[in-house]
Amino acid sequence: MNLVTTIVAFAFALGSLIIVHEFGHYLVARVCNVKVLRFSVGFGRVLVSRRFGRDQTEWTVSAFPLGGYVKMLDEREGEVAAHELPHAFNRQSVYRRFAIVVAGPVANFLLAILLYWLIFMVGMPGMKPVMGTIAAESAAAQAGFQPGEIIDSIDDEKVSTWQDARWKLLQHVVSRLPIKVQVHNLRGEITLRTLDTRGITTAQLDADFLGALGILRQTDPIPSVLGQLTPGGAAQRAGLQEADEVVAVNGSPVRYWDELVKIIRDNPGSSITLEIRRGNTLMQGLQMIPETSEERGQKIGRAGIRNPYFVEVRYGSLEAMKLALIRTWDTSVFSLQMLGKMITGEVSLKNLSGPITIADYAGQSAQVGWIPYLIFLALISISLGVLNLLPIPLLDGGHLMYYIIEIAKGSPVSDKVMEIGQRIGMGVLLVLMACALYNDITRLING
Repeated sequence: MNLVTTIVAFAFALGSLIIVHEFGHYLVARVCNVKVLRFSVGFGRVLVSRRFGRDQTEWTVSAFPLGGYVKMLDEREGEVAAHELPHAFNRQSVYRRFAIVVAGPVANFLLAILLYWLIFMVGMPGMKPVMGTIAAESAAAQAGFQPGEIIDSIDDEKVSTWQDARWKLLQHVVSRLPIKVQVHNLRGEITLRTLDTRGITTAQLDADFLGALGILRQTDPIPSVLGQLTPGGAAQRAGLQEADEVVAVNGSPVRYWDELVKIIRDNPGSSITLEIRRGNTLMQGLQMIPETSEERGQKIGRAGIRNPYFVEVRYGSLEAMKLALIRTWDTSVFSLQMLGKMITGEVSLKNLSGPITIADYAGQSAQVGWIPYLIFLALISISLGVLNLLPIPLLDGGHLMYYIIEIAKGSPVSDKVMEIGQRIGMGVLLVLMACALYNDITRLING
């Protein structure tokens, strides 16, 4: 079942991202009045073909699925009838050609923005960034972090979940700069700490940079502290508040969240007496009647309280769009920074991933839920956009480089230069593909 999920998730991701990218080229080509001869998902032998539209464009699915292309009318690829010359790609102004080529990567960025916008509006469930055991002599220990502290912000940027915290920390760790981290504990005490990242090595960055910093997730039993309350739920009606700590139920001591949940589930519709600690005040005799619910044919109690470390963050449409734009920009810039550091040797080439690793991530994210899968799609869409903008001949970025040169010098790049560029680009892409596949196979063998 896991293999089937992985195959389906990867096929959908790959197919949708290719279609979006190529449709960007297609749409702008049509706007520029360029005739599109073929829209292909995949390369090589055509498996399925249909013609329709004003220009009778051939829409195909081809044998090799790792890519796609849009073939336009072009005198360099065959004879063009005199009446169709105005619709040939090579007859367009350099600015129109530039717009058609750049539209593919732009479409990938727009898809990522749309996906993040939906995710931020629907809500991103996750666990609060609660510190677990602090490794002795680590950067986190030297900064004074304590187990149980919750990260509020990193360099004045608010974080709500471990996913947010990991992303912000990674951005700063790559640059080896000190990080200002604001934390609070369950008593509400706020502290500002400075994390020194200069000691992180390239090998540690590749393996587990959080562990190298001495930062571990909370794995100890969760204390019996209330998280978010459901409006109108049993807990709220009983006068309980978020951050209350339940210390006893019906006279029996309670320390951990699992103990509290079990008592509530075992008492549907029955009154229970709570003793809680609110700040420094001990409060006794609070009565709560868990609501009756049914689960797998059995009646259970529910109080309308959440795990204190669980959080679900939602935003309005405008704020979500702002955050989507920021996340897409930050991820794009970070991807370029990582590529640059790979070239200079500051980051290992082991970070390159090929189709096997991407398929594995597709399957894992799909099994966790549709929100993680959409996040995965957004990340891969950004990566595809960034990759295609690199100034490597054969990629969109290579063509854009030629057009920029043409604009600067007032005439197109010579065929000889383009031919040499094609060979260089092919060599670079083959090296990148070989590295990515080697990393895939190594990860597969090492588990």
